[in-house]
Amino acid sequence: MTKPPPPDDLARFERVIRGRHELISIVTFEEREALHLVNQTAVNLGRAVMLWSASVGVRDALLADGRTTENTQKPADALREFAKWNNRPLCVMLDVAPFLIDAGVRRVMRDTLAAFARTGAQMILIDHTDELPDVIKAYAQSFDLTLPQENELEQIVRRTVRAINREQPLEIKLARKHLDVIVRNLRGLTARQAERVVVDCVASDARLDEDDLAHILAMKRQSLSKAGLLEFVEAPTDLSEIGGLRRLKRWLKQRQDALTREAIAFGIDSPRGVLMLGVQGAGKSLCAKAIATAWERPLLRMDVGALYDRYIGESERRLRDTLAQAEAMSPIVLWIDEIEKAFASAASRSADGGLSQRMFGQLLTWMQEHQAPVFLVATANDIEALPPELMRKGRFDEIFFVDLPNAAVRREIFAIHLRRRHRDPEQVDLALLAEASDGFSGAEIEQAIVSAMHDAFARKKDVTTDAILAALRASAPLSVTMAEKVAWLRKWATKRCVPAD
Repeated sequence: MTKPPPPDDLARFERVIRGRHELISIVTFEEREALHLVNQTAVNLGRAVMLWSASVGVRDALLADGRTTENTQKPADALREFAKWNNRPLCVMLDVAPFLIDAGVRRVMRDTLAAFARTGAQMILIDHTDELPDVIKAYAQSFDLTLPQENELEQIVRRTVRAINREQPLEIKLARKHLDVIVRNLRGLTARQAERVVVDCVASDARLDEDDLAHILAMKRQSLSKAGLLEFVEAPTDLSEIGGLRRLKRWLKQRQDALTREAIAFGIDSPRGVLMLGVQGAGKSLCAKAIATAWERPLLRMDVGALYDRYIGESERRLRDTLAQAEAMSPIVLWIDEIEKAFASAASRSADGGLSQRMFGQLLTWMQEHQAPVFLVATANDIEALPPELMRKGRFDEIFFVDLPNAAVRREIFAIHLRRRHRDPEQVDLALLAEASDGFSGAEIEQAIVSAMHDAFARKKDVTTDAILAALRASAPLSVTMAEKVAWLRKWATKRCVPAD
C-alpha cells in the first residue's frame, strides 16, 4: 500500500492548484512521491490526471489500466492532445525540459497554456532540473516537496525493515534510544534516500543494531556528496587542541547547551552563528571543527562555488534547496569557509547580471528568518571583499577577530603540535621557539614543525630546538610578506570586532 503524502505537502499543493496557476513546476528526484501527491490532490478535488512521458505517451494516471492515447509520445503532440480536454484535468509531463529547447515545442507549450487559462486545465512539470527556457519559466509556479521529518523517517525505517524481513529473516536488536539516533542521522535525506540507506545497512549481515550507526552515517555522507553542495566534515577536534582564542572558547562554552530543548523552554534564543575574521592560518577553520565537536553536532560545509549554475534561476534554487536541507538535518553546525570569495561579486559591480547580489540577499534573508537550530560559522580572510550588509548588527551573534598569536599562545601551539606528533614538548626550548616565531600564524608554526620532522627523519635523528629554529628562519611569515595588509586588518578590527583571544 502506498503511503499517503505528507499532510503539509498535500495542503500546500491543494492551495497551489486552487490558485489556478496554468503551469506548476516540481523539481525533485522523488518522481514517485511527486506523482502520488498530484494524484491524491486530484482525487481530493475531483480532478482528472493525464500523464505524459516520452516512453509511453499520454494516459489517464488515475486508472490502473489507463489506456494510452496513440501517437502522443512526442511532446508537441501530447500538448495538442491536452488542449482538447475540457474537464479541467491536471496534465502532468515528466522530464520535458530537454524537449523545450526546440522552438516549435516551446510555441505549442505557450499556445496550450493560453488555452488552459480559458478552460481551467493546469499543467504540472515534474523533473530533476529547473532548466526551463525563460519564456516558459515566466508562467511557472514552483512547488518544493518537503523532506521527511523524524516521525516519517521512523515509519520508513520500520516499513523497510518489515519488507526485507518478509523475504530474508533479520536479526533486530535495537533499543529505543538507538532507533532515535538512526532516525536523527537520516534527517536531511529524501524518503527514497533514507530507504536505500536502511536497505544497504542490513544487506551485508541481515542485522540492524547499534553497530550499524556508523555505517548509516557513512551512507548518508555518500548520499549527500552526490549532490555536491553539502559536505560532511569529520571534526574530531577538541577546543583544547587550539592554542589561545580564550574569549571565543569562553563564549562557545557558555552557549554549548543553548540548542537544547531545556534552553528553549527556559526562554533562551538559540545562537545563530559567528563570523570569524582574521589573518590566514590563525585557526578560524579549525574553530569551526572544534565547535561541532564541543557541541556534539554534525559539521556540514557548504560548497558555495558548486551552487552557481549557468541556467537562470538554477543557482538560487540550489541555494534554497541547500539551506532547506541544512534545516531538515538540524541541529547542526553549518560552515561557510572564506565567505568573501563565495559572494565577493555582491560587494561590487559584477558582470554576472546581479546573480551574486540575489544569492547573497537570499542568504541574508535566511540568516535573519530561519527558526531551525542551525548554527552558522562563517570565516573570512579579506574584509575588504565582504559585502557591508553581512557586517550589520544582528546578522551574527558575534563577530570575532582572530589575530596572530602572542608569545604565550605561540608556546602553547608549539606544545600542541609536538604532542600531536608524539614528541615531548619539554624536550625543546619552548620559550626560545616562541620568541623566534614572532609574527608567525598557527598554521605557519605547524609547517615549521612538519619541516623539522622531515629533516630529522632524513638525518635519522630526533627533532631538536635547533632544527625547528632553522625551519622558522627558512620561511618568511605572512606578517612579513603582507605586512601592510596585516597592519591594516588589525587597525580595522580594533573597534569593529571582539578579539578572539
